[in-house]
Amino acid sequence: MIKNIQKETPNASRKRSTQDLLNACDRNLPPLHRKVYIESYGCQMNFSDSEIISAIMEKQGFTLTSSCSEADLIFINTCAIRDKAEQTIRNRLLDFNQQKIKHPDLIIGVLGCMAERLKIQLLEEEKVVDIVAGPDAYRDLPRLIHQVDQGYKAVNTFLSKEETYADIEPVRLNSNGVTAFISIMRGCNNMCSFCIVPFTRGRERSRDPHSIVEEAKKLFDKGYKEITLLGQNVDSYNWTPTNATATTVIHNNQTVHFAKLLAMVADIDPSFRVRFSTSHPKDITDEVLYTIKAYDNICKHIHLPVQSGNSRILKLMNRTYDRAWYIQKIDAIRTILGPSCAISSDMISGFCSETEEEHTDTLTLMDYVKYDFSFMFYYSERPGTLAARKYPDDVSEEIKRRRLSEIIAKQREHGLFRNQQHLHQVQQVLIEKDSRKSPDFFQGRNSQNKIVVFPKGIHQVGSYVDVHITNCNAATLFGEVC
Repeated sequence: MIKNIQKETPNASRKRSTQDLLNACDRNLPPLHRKVYIESYGCQMNFSDSEIISAIMEKQGFTLTSSCSEADLIFINTCAIRDKAEQTIRNRLLDFNQQKIKHPDLIIGVLGCMAERLKIQLLEEEKVVDIVAGPDAYRDLPRLIHQVDQGYKAVNTFLSKEETYADIEPVRLNSNGVTAFISIMRGCNNMCSFCIVPFTRGRERSRDPHSIVEEAKKLFDKGYKEITLLGQNVDSYNWTPTNATATTVIHNNQTVHFAKLLAMVADIDPSFRVRFSTSHPKDITDEVLYTIKAYDNICKHIHLPVQSGNSRILKLMNRTYDRAWYIQKIDAIRTILGPSCAISSDMISGFCSETEEEHTDTLTLMDYVKYDFSFMFYYSERPGTLAARKYPDDVSEEIKRRRLSEIIAKQREHGLFRNQQHLHQVQQVLIEKDSRKSPDFFQGRNSQNKIVVFPKGIHQVGSYVDVHITNCNAATLFGEVC
């Protein structure tokens, strides 16, 4: 049974404010001293969101557990960027269904982008699901749980124009106490034709910069050594007092763009490393690049997704730049930050109507840039996107896979080349954890975001060490502490 699910008009959904959800969560709900298990999939933003969800649940009296078998409530924080991601979630729900057969009181919630995309349809397709909540509805989770306790299914997939969760201090899940994520904005205004994100995460909203700096300071005071500033497109970060909500404390009357925010965070302490992701080629400015250059603790790595090396395909993708424009951005990075700055990318093979010559353009662009690493996929049509509505998905899966294998092979070649540039150099490495392959070795990352593996010696997690690089492969640097 589904209770109180109403199809509101777009204007009505816009009027549903953050304060409305805060008020809903402050109602006199019954004590919820139960265990909640959260499983996250997809991008770094999803994992960051799970930390916000955890904070909301703890405030309501729930206890977090790392074991799904002992949970009274299971949340799956989902990704919808590709069909394979959604199929992974559906398979996982089959596992949880077996658990629910044994424990009928178990509550299962699907959160995040897949929930936002499918909405009430998800309840109809996956009978095991009790709660469906989109990325802007996490404050409402206590009320949704209460609704399920009364015997009803519960859905909230309203998108907000103002929600940033700026006032919620995340619970750091699976933390090594060294590195952490900070979400600086939500949503995306870039209507790339292949992408579902604007439909699942809504329009861009920039978070109050002072709340970001305060969260970063708290992490530094707790001993964290590195943060990553997150956003679907961090370079379009733009906060002004007119962005402020009723709960925002306005410290001054200044507009803050991304370059200024980077400097504000980097100024916390010279030993506090700052990373960021993701950049969009149309928005990254020379001012950002010069800010990176000015601070040793802003890491010298830029994730600058290209998606395709062909201008016609980029136009079909609605990326708002062409091949020549992208190359100019690469040249600016190399000129301002030098050849040692790492550049990574996203690439899609087999987009609608892509020819062999256009695929070759992607390979030749890769030869020009020589990316340090990349995330590479073949095109997966997503329902509701511009591409799904306008362009036939007319490249066969066989061709997509073959082109993807060529892109992967090219990236391995370039990854090895770029890593070889570090041979016989001394790199400052922040130790993050034990190496995955041996407890006798540590692994950490250098400023260029390269994984570095070396013998433990007398050092500890969370320390900076100078490592002499003696060997490498396409993905990893190896060395010894100086």
